This record gives sequence, C-alpha cells and structure tokens, in this order.
Amino acid sequence: MAKVKYYYDPKTLSYRKIEKKKRQRVGNTVLYLGTAALFGLIFYLIADNFIDSPKEKRLKRERDNLLIQYEIMNQRFKQVEEVVADMQVRDDNIYRTIFEADPIPNSVRKAGFGGANRYQKLEGYENSEIIKETAKRLDRLTKQVYVQSRSFDDIVKLAENKSKLLEAIPAIQPVANKDLKRLASGFGMRLDPFTKAPKMHYGMDFTAEIGTPVYATGNGVVSRADNKSSGYGNHIRIKHGFGYTTIYAHLNGYNVRVGQRVKRGEVIGYVGNTGRSRGPHLHYEVHLDKERLNPVNFYYGELSPEEFSQIITQASQANQSFD
Repeated sequence: MAKVKYYYDPKTLSYRKIEKKKRQRVGNTVLYLGTAALFGLIFYLIADNFIDSPKEKRLKRERDNLLIQYEIMNQRFKQVEEVVADMQVRDDNIYRTIFEADPIPNSVRKAGFGGANRYQKLEGYENSEIIKETAKRLDRLTKQVYVQSRSFDDIVKLAENKSKLLEAIPAIQPVANKDLKRLASGFGMRLDPFTKAPKMHYGMDFTAEIGTPVYATGNGVVSRADNKSSGYGNHIRIKHGFGYTTIYAHLNGYNVRVGQRVKRGEVIGYVGNTGRSRGPHLHYEVHLDKERLNPVNFYYGELSPEEFSQIITQASQANQSFD
C-alpha cells in the first residue's frame, strides 16, 4: 500500500493530505517503467557481452578444441609436405637421372586447380579463411602425391626397360679369350687382304680354329642365318632391340635358326672360313640403327681392365684385315 504524504498549511494551521494529480501519477509510472527497462537493457548488454551462457561456453570450448586440432593437422600437413618435397627432389635428381629421363617441371608438380568459385561453398563462416586455406592445401598436396605416384609408375617402366636394355646391349666378346689365336684386325681403315688397298673395315676379326664356338653377345632374336649377303659367307644376324644388331660372319656352321630367341653367352655358331675370307676367323660387327659402331667399346661384360686395355691396343693397329 502506497504511503500517504501530508504537508503543513500555514493558512489553516493544519496538515493537509498531498493529493497527486492523475498526470503526475502517470508520469511517475512511466518514469519508473522506463528506468526499469533501461536498467534491464544495461544488464542484458553486460550479460550478453561479458557473461557467457552455458551454451556459449560449450560452443567456445568446441571452437578452441577445433583450433587445437587445426594446429595439429597443420603440423602433420607440414611433415607430409616435407616428405613429398624430398621424394620430388630424389625423383628429379636421382631416379630420373639414372634412367636418363627429363625431370617433371615445377609447373606440373605445383599446378593449382581451375575455377574461381571452387571454394565458394566454404565462405560465410567465422573461420572461413582457415577452412578455405586448409582445403586448398589438401588439394595441392593430393595433386602432388598423384603426380609423384604417376612418376614412380614411369620410373618402374623405365627400370624394366633399362634392365631389358642392359641384357640386350652387346657386352661380351663373340669368341672366348681362351679360344683366340689373336685379334687379327680392328675397326677402321685397314688394308684389304685381296686388293692391298686401304679400305674401311666395319668390324673386328677374331682368328681361331675352324669349329671354335661363337657366342651371342647380348639377348635378342635371330633375324638371319644364311650365306646370301655379299662377302659375309655363312653369317648370323641378331636383332637385340633398342636399335642394336650384331653380325657374325664367315661361319662354318649354325647352332640357331631364324626367329629363335637367344641369350647372351649362348653358342650360336662356329668359326669358319666362308665367303670373302683369307683364313679361319670370325668377322663381328655392331650396328645401332643404321650406324656401324666400333665393337671394342662393348666388351665390358667379361674383360678385366688389363685385358680391355690390351685388346684396344691390338684393335688400333693399322694392319691387314682378314676379309
């Protein structure tokens, strides 16, 4: 119940009751309500900005936990990126160098992704930049791993081809050292045994007794075994692949047939004296595509450094060939 207030009236020398006018009562009510509303608003703003609700506290804890997880993921990203970078360096500077392959350009390894709106769906969040940057980083890393994986597939194929190449390249003497009488003539200008005039000799002559085994100098397929090539007499041709072909001429007989696959060191024929020949010997040639190469450069498969040096000295002598 509201208190009754009085005032002293000097005219009547008595106390009179204070009567509030209706307007005044309404004003006081409005003032009271306004003050209450103002204080309520102030309290709400303070509570909203400085005092967290249980839900807000829970959401903040989740956000902080996500930020911690992001930092952990960021460190793992960094570790994986370092591993991938090391693989790329090894790939370009070791593996591809070994197999004589061009390195992968950085424009391919580090190429981005097209489309300006690729990450548009990640916008509009409180931490959109972090989310977008993480997505971009993951995409870049995924692409680099994919490129590196394809590169390793290529390296495996190159290694397989390299292994086949090493098996195919002529790498041994066609006549064993123990069966040789001597190296009669090497690659280069030599005296023709019939005309006595200087003539280019495109192979090497190994003197040995008739019937001495002749060996395939590399893996390949026999493409010819006949006497239908001028001057060669009975001869064998082996196609080794990768552009290499070897010729074994003036044979006494064959131990293979056309189309047969042979391996390095396998007996393919026997030394003879057929065709344009001045004595029992094997004439041996190495071709790469259409170029005739010096066979002495291919005897690395079985000779010691001393034997190789000796055969180079003998092959370089400007003597008379046997064919």
